[in-house]
Amino acid sequence: MPDRPPAGAPTFMLRAYRAAMTALQPLAFGLVARKLRRHGVIEARIRERLGHATLPRAPGDLVWFHGASVGESLAMLSLIDALLARRPGLSVLVTSGTATSAEMMARRLPQGAVHQFAPVDSPAAVARFLDHWRPRAGVFVESELWPNMLLQARDRGVGLALVNARLSRQSVDGWRKYPDTAAQVLGCFDLIVTQNHDGAAALASMGAPQDRLRAGVNLKSFAKPLPVDATALSALRGAIGDRPVWVAASTHPGEEEVILDAHARVLRRYPGALLILAPRHPDRADAVAALTGGRGLTCTRRSGGALPAPETQVYLADTLGEMGLWYAPAPVVFLGGSLQGIGGHNPYEPALFGAAIASGPDVTNFSETFDAMTRLGAVTIAKDAGAIASAVIRWFDDPAMQARAGDAARAFAERGQAALDGLVDDLVATLLGNS
Repeated sequence: MPDRPPAGAPTFMLRAYRAAMTALQPLAFGLVARKLRRHGVIEARIRERLGHATLPRAPGDLVWFHGASVGESLAMLSLIDALLARRPGLSVLVTSGTATSAEMMARRLPQGAVHQFAPVDSPAAVARFLDHWRPRAGVFVESELWPNMLLQARDRGVGLALVNARLSRQSVDGWRKYPDTAAQVLGCFDLIVTQNHDGAAALASMGAPQDRLRAGVNLKSFAKPLPVDATALSALRGAIGDRPVWVAASTHPGEEEVILDAHARVLRRYPGALLILAPRHPDRADAVAALTGGRGLTCTRRSGGALPAPETQVYLADTLGEMGLWYAPAPVVFLGGSLQGIGGHNPYEPALFGAAIASGPDVTNFSETFDAMTRLGAVTIAKDAGAIASAVIRWFDDPAMQARAGDAARAFAERGQAALDGLVDDLVATLLGNS
């Protein structure tokens, strides 16, 4: 067990929160259960959100990893693999809150690791969860600060780490209003590793213990290339042929209009060009298809099972879990979430495929990463349709320039292994010790 100072009595805000979550458990569970039912999750698994386990606990030491949804869950996979390689006798439990993340983990978790839905943050649900799983250590990813979960785990002697820590400015400002409460919640962690120096400064201003806080690198830089179905890729390459192709990935409302306008400009220079458009949320596909048709562009949808035809100008990638399939044949990628105040999305995924990357200017979620990649020539920042089209055309015109940008992106993304080893060293030393 880590050597920690006593937590002290919970603050008034924490006592009030605990009472509120006790009273509101039925409402909180009802809301999350409704979302899971809409995705076809069976009732037994939905009850995991009340702490009712659907799997037995393996004997021996268990390390619990928690992330909110798909992005956080995927980010921890390389870390889990590295930890199990270092300590092969461990069992691993991964928890998250969304049906999509559960589906993804079912396909990608290594042997010795299982997934459950996280309990809602009520005292009873958390206690039931901890009674069954009895983790030796818990690793929370990014911004999951659930007070009841953290305080109960700490009280039971569970070693806790927060990795890839990143809180929004709004969250930081909210926690700063209650400094004693923030300090007590953050004090539950034996180790806090942020994505960058800005994140470390923000958590320090909230009261994070300085002796347990350090700046690190983005966990997503450790990721392996996204999986690609070889049969599907062969069919897609055959359908594309020698056409110029680019991808607009993880786009949000207000961005597809810009991307489609950019593609219209690309088509003037390259009439046979194909855009693979992958909205961040595929359930918006009808709206995106309507936008495409409204601009007079021909569109084929992946969800219908069709491949792009010779006359297809926009291939709408409206499925989940196939992003690697879209990156693999495309030498040029535009990353969405960067034009509408979202903060940008993960550049490591397309970089590992050797793509030349363009992005909008709002990349606050990965600011240090984009800064470094831009300096290396791996990323081009483009603020509007004209600039995006210019970047795409420039790379289509000069394949050697595109290849240099893609090689720089891949080389940058492949540097994460040493940092991964260092993080595993810290987690093992802090949470598990020599036993």
